[in-house]
Amino acid sequence: MKTALVHEWLTPKATGGSELVVREILKFVEADLYALIDFESTNPHSYLYQRPIGTTFLQHFPKARNGVQKYLPLLPLAIEQIDLRDYDCILSSSHAVAKGVLTRSDQLHICYCHTPMRYAWDLTFEYLQNSPLGRGLPGIPTRLILHYLRQWDVTTANRVDYFIANSHHTARRIWRVYRRRAQVIYPPVDVNRFRWQAQKEDFYLTVSRLVSYKQVSVIVRAFNQLGLPLVVIGTGPELSTLRQLAQDNIQILGEQSDRVVVDYMTRAKAFVYSACEDFGIAPVEAQACGTPVIAYGVGGATETVLDIRHHPQEGTGLFFTPQTPQALQDAVLYFEDCANAIAPENCAKQAAKFTPNQFKSKYMAFLDSCLLKKNQVAFETRCRQEGNIED
Repeated sequence: MKTALVHEWLTPKATGGSELVVREILKFVEADLYALIDFESTNPHSYLYQRPIGTTFLQHFPKARNGVQKYLPLLPLAIEQIDLRDYDCILSSSHAVAKGVLTRSDQLHICYCHTPMRYAWDLTFEYLQNSPLGRGLPGIPTRLILHYLRQWDVTTANRVDYFIANSHHTARRIWRVYRRRAQVIYPPVDVNRFRWQAQKEDFYLTVSRLVSYKQVSVIVRAFNQLGLPLVVIGTGPELSTLRQLAQDNIQILGEQSDRVVVDYMTRAKAFVYSACEDFGIAPVEAQACGTPVIAYGVGGATETVLDIRHHPQEGTGLFFTPQTPQALQDAVLYFEDCANAIAPENCAKQAAKFTPNQFKSKYMAFLDSCLLKKNQVAFETRCRQEGNIED
């Protein structure tokens, strides 16, 4: 069976959960790789160095290396130019347009969906509000483009035979947008690179890209009021704003190496997470260090963290709602009283549910079952054509 794996973009700056899924699949599935753009096969530090990767016309556009989101209206057209006629099985890793590749009825297409296109659905109004192209006269064509993208996105869901979701939260969004069922297979988290530690120090930690939807400002405002020590690691458009906002009890370290991040995660009293993510790798990594998590109680975190109030024996953290500084303050104060009830070994045990081996076994089992169904349908179709069985 000849297999192709399609992803959106491969660049040194694209290092999120979706890229980790691609990397893991390539470890156990022999597949040719395709993407809208590729700047990793020429990167000596990348696992994709010197690997043949098929790309689109966007590869040659100005500043494509920094991302093709600026060419948003062209993404559907570009992904449909990838020629997959020679393949039996198409695997897509999609958070934008990868699932929209053109396939035939005799080809099997399985999509691992990290999220339906966020800027066309959940984050539409935030995108319009924060972008100069979303306001005034420029906002009119922008809204038309997003309208077109939503229509294209729903239509291309019919090009997928089977959906995989990275969480039940994402599966519900897939159903809401596409009216398609999805098998939940949690993404791989390299928890083995962490060692849990029982002894913690007196500071809280958050690690995040500093962009608006991550809501790191909620954390900073809450700890401004609490006066408790907080360390913020990450970079992004909001870095300077958060530094101006933070008081003396808050250290904003900017971008740090993996070694530094692991060190802080291991020593932190608790990891604080305020985003509504489809899955969210960082809370799992924190738990792998034996560090409890205080998270916004919506989205993927509710599937990876066990609230001590509902799981008194094996709790690994607690949730707060709504997504406000006051709600987070209340959660932190509650945590201050119950921190000793959360055992570091319970956190590490919870994180072990999301290992690469777990991902591999479940992904391969689902792939095998889809292939079996495809072969069975093909066999029955052939028999009908030959007159061996009745309809």
